[in-house]
Amino acid sequence: MLRAGHSLRFTPTEIEELRRVGLDVGGTRTQDDLDQALARWAGTLAGERPQLLDKIASAMAEAKGASLPARLTRVR
Repeated sequence: MLRAGHSLRFTPTEIEELRRVGLDVGGTRTQDDLDQALARWAGTLAGERPQLLDKIASAMAEAKGASLPARLTRVR
């Protein structure tokens, strides 16, 4: 991803890699566009594959050294 001020650009390879996981960033031009695309993607995952979204959140938290919200730490 390339940034220039408030503009974002993804390479064709990055766009294809993100599409493989269900994230469409082809029309993304600003950080707000990216935020909206990520929110739609997370919303879709939450409805269709909540366990996968929980795994992603856990991996991200572990990578950053952050703790998970209570909703994601309880046993189902």
